[in-house]
This record gives sequence, structure tokens and C-alpha cells, in this order.
Amino acid sequence: MAGSAFLEAFAVLMRILRCISFALLVVLVWPTGSHATRIKDLGYFLGVRPNPLIGYGLIVGLQGTGDSAASLFATRSLAGLLSKLGIVVDPNQLKVTNVAAVMVTAELPPFARIGNTLDVTVSSIGDSGNLQGGTLLATPLLGVDGEVFALAQGAVSIGGFSASTGQGDRVQQNHPTVGRIPGGALVERELAFELKNRSSIRLILRDKDFTTAARTALELNRKIGPGTAHATDAGTIEIAIPDAVQQDPVPFLARVEQVEVQPDRSAAVVLNERTGTVVMGTDVRVSAVAIAHGNLVVRISTRTSVSQPSAFAEVGTTVTFDNEEIVVQEQGSNLALVQGVTIGELVRALNAIGASPRDLIAILQAMKVAGALHADLKII
Repeated sequence: MAGSAFLEAFAVLMRILRCISFALLVVLVWPTGSHATRIKDLGYFLGVRPNPLIGYGLIVGLQGTGDSAASLFATRSLAGLLSKLGIVVDPNQLKVTNVAAVMVTAELPPFARIGNTLDVTVSSIGDSGNLQGGTLLATPLLGVDGEVFALAQGAVSIGGFSASTGQGDRVQQNHPTVGRIPGGALVERELAFELKNRSSIRLILRDKDFTTAARTALELNRKIGPGTAHATDAGTIEIAIPDAVQQDPVPFLARVEQVEVQPDRSAAVVLNERTGTVVMGTDVRVSAVAIAHGNLVVRISTRTSVSQPSAFAEVGTTVTFDNEEIVVQEQGSNLALVQGVTIGELVRALNAIGASPRDLIAILQAMKVAGALHADLKII
């Protein structure tokens, strides 16, 4: 009896240990939520994106800072505009300095409706040096298909100023040849995109990664429902919309956006040689490598000396000459052994041998060539 009780107790203990081991394995393998990101921050639904608009227009009312006669944009455009209003003018006879030709740009957001307003940016394309105080005349904004989607007009704000005197003195704040018109365009045409009666929709990841795509589909199936999503490639997740919500899919898509996923990323090191900036991810790994670091300093100095004859000499003149002195110093070179470390340990090891950010750039490039840096090295 005692032996059988002992065996039963041992079996129960082994089952408990197996459960604990499985739980620990899940904790170690399953992505933690400490760095989770919402799906709406990882990607967007296919078709739900802004569209660029562009147009050509005239800004009037400038205080002598418009395009000069040498710029043909403004004069010819003004003559064409006046002819449409019933005033025929020879473009060669126009000499105005309060008109500037500009390119007008805006973004048409998804689901924009007729009558919605858009912010507009105007940029001088002639030789106008200041758009301050100008007013943009009615300008059609075109899409990539050449169709008019909005109409822009309004007073231009440059967010600064520019003032000058006849003597050449000038004071300027911000960039006076580019301005904004908040709410300066009215939407005249809508982009057709219908959410109703769709059986599925595609989620497009901004950063393409197979691991992130698989985790996204896994989290959607776990939190929304089995069979909701599957990844078709590294940047696309196909999401099935249930029949019951196809007439009103907005709440369903809102739930999808709020699902949190821990994105994965490839190891990368970004170097900016102009500023000495080094940015490294925590996933960077380094193989065993020995690093030597030393600086060679060459200092050249010139000292002027004077040579003159003795006090009682009857001949000779006083002359000056330069003595050049060259000093070469090599700072102590240290050898550091780095192996199997994380990026934090790598930085500490390089700091220990006195590496500055610019030295670190050269060291990392050499480590990449040596095959000891396991990361994508990007130089910007």
C-alpha cells in the first residue's frame, strides 16, 4: 500500500512539473505584451490611404515681391486669366510685380466627402522672393488621373516675414517662398471606396516582415475569432469579414485596429557619418573579435628666431628665420576582445578603449567587413 501511494504521489508530482515546464516554455516563446503595438500603428487597410493632388495657380496682392518680367509664368498666366474674364491683354505689355506663379499641392484623405476642406501648400516656381500677404486665386487641384478633385483659393500664410531696405539690408524669418492655406481647398469629387458588402479586406504592413505578419494573423485569430486572418506574404494579411457585420463593418474593423501585436524586426545598425550619430537595435549580435584602437597625432609648429651680429662687429645685418618643429604622438593602443555579446556590452567594450562616436563608425564598418557584426549596416 505504501509503495502504491508513493507511486501515485510521484506521478502527480511529475504531472505538476510538466505543467510548470510547459507554462515556462509558453512564457519564454510567446511574445510578451510589454512592447506590443496596435495594428492600426503597424499598417493600413488596402485602399484606405491619402492621395496627392497638384495644381498650378496665381497669387496676387503681393507688395512688389512677385515674379519679374523675366519670368514668363506669371505674365502669360495672368493674360490668359484676364481673357477668360473678357479682358484682352498682350502678355508682352504686362509689367506687374504683385503677381507670382505657384504650384499648389494637397492631400485628399480617404473617405473625403464633397464639401470637406483640405489644407493647401503653395510654392513659388518663378523668381518671386516673398509670398507674404498674397491671395491664391481659384485653382483646380488634379489627381494622378487628371481629374479635378478639389478647388483651392484663399489668403496665404507663410508663418514668418521678410523685410529689406534699398541699401541691401534684409531680415528674414522662416521660408517666405512657401506658404500654407489652412482649409483652403474644397473637395469637389469623391474617391469611390465602399466598405459595405465586402467579404474580406487586406491589411498592409508598413514594415514587411514574415514574423510580424505571422504574429498579426495569430493574434487576430486568437482575439477576434478562429479563421479571421491569414498572412499571404510578409506584408499582407487577409482578414475575413463575418456575414453578420458586412452591412456595418466599421465596428469590426475598429476592433481589428485595436488588437496589439509585438512586431519583430531585423538587426540593423544605422550610421550617419556627417553628424557622428550611431543608432543600433537591441537585436544586434557580435561574434568573437579583437579590436585595436589608436590615434596618430601630428603637430607642426613654427617658431620665429632672430639672428644679429655681435655688438662690436663692423659687418653683418639682423635677419629673421623660421624654425619648424614636428612632433608625432601616438596614443596608447588598446586591444579589446569582444565575443558573443549584446549591443549594450559592445558599446561598453568600445567605450572602454576610448572610442568616440566617429571612431565607433569606423570600428563597426571594419567589424562588418570582418564578418563579426551580424546586422544590416546602413549609412545615411
